[in-house]
Amino acid sequence: MVQQGLLYVSVQIRRRARGAARRLGGPTGPASQPARRLCRAAGRGPLVFGAWSLFGDREARADAPPIPTVTVAQPLQRTITEWDDYVGRFEASQAVEIRPRVSGALVSIHFRDGDIVRKGQLLFTIDPRPFAAALAEARARAASAATGLTLARSELARANRLVADQAVSAEEVDSLKAAVQSAEASLAAARAQIRSRQLDMEFTRVRAPITGRISDRRVDVGNLVSGESAANATVLTTINALDPIYFAFDGSEALYLKQRRQKVGADQVEIRLQDETDYKWKGRVDFTDNAIDNGSGTIRGRAIVQNPGYFLTPGMFGNMRLASGGPRSALLVPDAAVVTDQARKIVYVVSGKDGSVKPQPVEPGALVSGLRVIRSGLKPQDRVVISGVQFAATAPKVQTSAGKIEIATDAPGAAAKIPAASQATLAAAR
Repeated sequence: MVQQGLLYVSVQIRRRARGAARRLGGPTGPASQPARRLCRAAGRGPLVFGAWSLFGDREARADAPPIPTVTVAQPLQRTITEWDDYVGRFEASQAVEIRPRVSGALVSIHFRDGDIVRKGQLLFTIDPRPFAAALAEARARAASAATGLTLARSELARANRLVADQAVSAEEVDSLKAAVQSAEASLAAARAQIRSRQLDMEFTRVRAPITGRISDRRVDVGNLVSGESAANATVLTTINALDPIYFAFDGSEALYLKQRRQKVGADQVEIRLQDETDYKWKGRVDFTDNAIDNGSGTIRGRAIVQNPGYFLTPGMFGNMRLASGGPRSALLVPDAAVVTDQARKIVYVVSGKDGSVKPQPVEPGALVSGLRVIRSGLKPQDRVVISGVQFAATAPKVQTSAGKIEIATDAPGAAAKIPAASQATLAAAR
């Protein structure tokens, strides 16, 4: 529209200029050359004026961009404890296979599958009658050996009285002494056999060697069980000691070296299960292996955790964090205030009274309630941009408004994923 208007004005001026030229003498008269120059000047005049009005005046009236406003605050100073993350599984602190020590027929079972059993509790009974008969036989043999010993001692006593009268030779006395010693040995062997048969009688009653959760029975009543050797003995069931319980994990060589150089607080652990958001299980490291695995470059460790309610079960997966030294003072800033600049992490710091902005390289640490730990690069008195970071990244100077960094105490954790039910039915009306 503007170009059409300028063209119309130019045409009107040209027409008036031609009219003036005719009055001055026509196109062939002496005034024709000045008239042509007047027409050309008149034609160019509106175009120059229009160009100036479209561009020159707009540039002259352009306003400077406003200075952006950002929110700044000093880093929050708090005492923190840093942790290193590991993954692992729970293991029984003691695991025992229950095997019989004598062979025989299983006549009774004294527990329910999956029960918590106590040390010394009766679990199985093997038919004791053959072992009772063997014990009676051993006692009879011991009585016979005792009688033989009494007779041998009497004969030796008589021989000793006749030695003074030279009625008995020294050879006969020696033979009687040997008979007494032999009878004593026979009696000792018979008594040892009694103790062996008594042990067999005790072994017919299989008891729990530890306290823990028992598995299901592997053999039912009426079956013959073998206990003649450890390798071939029948497995009746198993028991796992669960209080305390172990948590086994593997750590890299770098983390192992880091923990070895810590002075205090390097053995406290916290564990959470796969459906938990908080680290509610507490424990301590009680074992580290004596060598790093050559293939994986990791070392095996173990933590001990109290489990009074027997909730934790061997084989459960868990995330563990191990204290990386004792509590220490640290500077915290909002996580959004830390940005990436190529290969480094920076925060924007406002310095001076003129609002100058400069990028400050920092070394970030862990995340604590939405705030990022700054290991190095910041001072407690620095004014860090916590809101409007995008403006601070492009403007050399900014206006500032005071803000405050706060820890979110009631920020909910990530919801744990609970497996959904595979089926559902309508409940019966009551």
